[in-house]
Amino acid sequence: MLSKEKNELLIATSKGTPMGEFLRRYWHPIAGVSEFDTSSIKPMRLFGEDLVLYRDLSGNYGLLDRHCVHRRASLQFGYVEDKGIRCAYHGWKFEADGKCSERPYEDTAVPDATTRAGLKITSYPVRVAGGMLWTYMGPIETMPELPVWEPFNWQNGFCQIVTSVINCNWLQCQENSIDPIHFEWQHSNYSVRRMGGTKEKYVPRHTALDFTEFEFGYQYKRQRTDTNAEHPLWTTGRVCLYPNGFFLGEHFEWRVPVDDGHTLSISWFYLPVPAEARPYVQDQIPTWESPVMDANGKYHDSHILNQDFMAWVGQGTIADRTKEVLGSSDKGVVMLRRRFEADLQAIAEGRDPKGLIRDPEQAKNVSLPVAFPDEQLKAVPREQWMQNENFIRHLTNFVFSIGQPPEVLRQLKDAIGVE
Repeated sequence: MLSKEKNELLIATSKGTPMGEFLRRYWHPIAGVSEFDTSSIKPMRLFGEDLVLYRDLSGNYGLLDRHCVHRRASLQFGYVEDKGIRCAYHGWKFEADGKCSERPYEDTAVPDATTRAGLKITSYPVRVAGGMLWTYMGPIETMPELPVWEPFNWQNGFCQIVTSVINCNWLQCQENSIDPIHFEWQHSNYSVRRMGGTKEKYVPRHTALDFTEFEFGYQYKRQRTDTNAEHPLWTTGRVCLYPNGFFLGEHFEWRVPVDDGHTLSISWFYLPVPAEARPYVQDQIPTWESPVMDANGKYHDSHILNQDFMAWVGQGTIADRTKEVLGSSDKGVVMLRRRFEADLQAIAEGRDPKGLIRDPEQAKNVSLPVAFPDEQLKAVPREQWMQNENFIRHLTNFVFSIGQPPEVLRQLKDAIGVE
């Protein structure tokens, strides 16, 4: 268990809090590029701040304080121009660095440009990687490189980005990333029971776990009664991506704080296309939002990510870790918490926390352990592709998230070359 003080230390992410300042030292995905195909402005709340994400008419992105410095009107109702965003209330214009570049009436009535000097709203840099928009909200003087994870550079695959907002604190979402046993119960056996199966249909039990730290996070390795010491899940395992991500080989998940009671789940998926469809180049990675609950307020529980969401929200808006009883399977959770505490101390002493990249060349293609690389990258004939249970479920009932839109499914089928 954690003391009340340590629990509060790790869950608070607003500006000025130790954990908030720590997480702001990293780049975070916040939206899909394709979201701006039909809209130029998106209101957002990140780390307790109300912001607007926009793409101007020159194709440049910006992330600004949501409120105009003049009369506090919301820029979500403004409009973009060739360079920056203009408040619809009185026409004051702001550029990506937050500086006010125009005040139409004031610039005419008081044409001395010094009256505009120093007028600025909060701004954060925005970059593109993997079809997603990323932001860095920490000190500019210590800004690291944006890591382009190796799967973003994989060819001949269909990618999609899925988002949801979860009504709980970010930390219980991320601790799930280093909890192997939940696969057995929250996913496999839960699905057996919801389909009417009995305990006789339960999947094989876990028999061994191992947790090892590496540069960009932790690998957790597991054995079950149906695996052995040569199995990829034991020799390679999965990745808890530091500080707030998860990597399974074919997809990433990030848990980005909206505020202390809400988390943005943003996931990136890759599916290789059959040999007959190669070479394949995806023009645009679609982004869609997966619902968490149905119209009656009941949690969707049939898909993997939604099963996770239920577990996280079920812990409470903010989990009370003073009442938990940890077991030996929670070794990874304890390791993660201790690393967070160590990195809070590192920042207080002026040192870098874990996993930041300073080398621009290294950042262009950052590799991670992949348990089943052949399944991700190998070109197989379409007939064989259609016999892969994991692949075919993408075409019939997207295994991870609820509500794959028809247009996304159509794009996927076109990429695969099936009706």
